[in-house]
Amino acid sequence: MKKSVLTRYRVMAYVTGVLLVLLTLGCIAKYGIDMDGADGFVKVVGIAHGWLYVVYLIFAFDLGSKAKWPVGKQLWVLLAGTVPTAAFFVERSITRELEAGAAEAAPEPAQA
Repeated sequence: MKKSVLTRYRVMAYVTGVLLVLLTLGCIAKYGIDMDGADGFVKVVGIAHGWLYVVYLIFAFDLGSKAKWPVGKQLWVLLAGTVPTAAFFVERSITRELEAGAAEAAPEPAQA
């Protein structure tokens, strides 16, 4: 599997995660404490998160397909972009797993 597939997934996991945290904070400001101006912020960040989550889904599905994950694991990764901060933890876990697998699969250097 190419490293670029993992990199695309990682970037979108962080982007999606940051936007979801911002959206959550905006919703708290809008509905919890009735802050002025929060309505526009929630609208803009909500739209951005929604569209970029679709890109995240595409990249996560592509990564899972190439890594040959079972359906349950694929769903776990896909849904991580819907729970605030979950994308960060799932991304870290997936990256460690795939990098460890790549290191094990790498051929041994030739001995002199």
